Amino acid sequence: MSWSVTDAIFLSASLASYLDKKLLVLMRDDRKLLGKLRCFDQYANIVLEGASERITVGDLYSDIPLGLYIIRGENVVLVGELDKEELPLHMIKVSATEIERAQKGEKEAADLKGTMRKRMEFLDID
Repeated sequence: MSWSVTDAIFLSASLASYLDKKLLVLMRDDRKLLGKLRCFDQYANIVLEGASERITVGDLYSDIPLGLYIIRGENVVLVGELDKEELPLHMIKVSATEIERAQKGEKEAADLKGTMRKRMEFLDID
């Protein structure tokens, strides 16, 4: 991906409006980071103060504190301002250990589904 000078100017201008505001940053690896934008450069490398990673599993979510966090611009997919942190009413905040347990359960269920599919393919049932 190549950046032109005009792309850098528009990117810088758009991020400048977010300085000192709370942001939600969606990463290329599907992580969601929250924090206050402190600085950025022409490559969209950004620094978040008081950053946390929001992990959701079904109706459960947890914010894992990260502190001061530097994000390389090529890993950023989307940046948006958080006016109010309103979540849907059905979302339940849980501790980090509970969200890890829920993630493990979800992964085990997906693994079991995959092994069942392999068994069915082996039987060649149409």
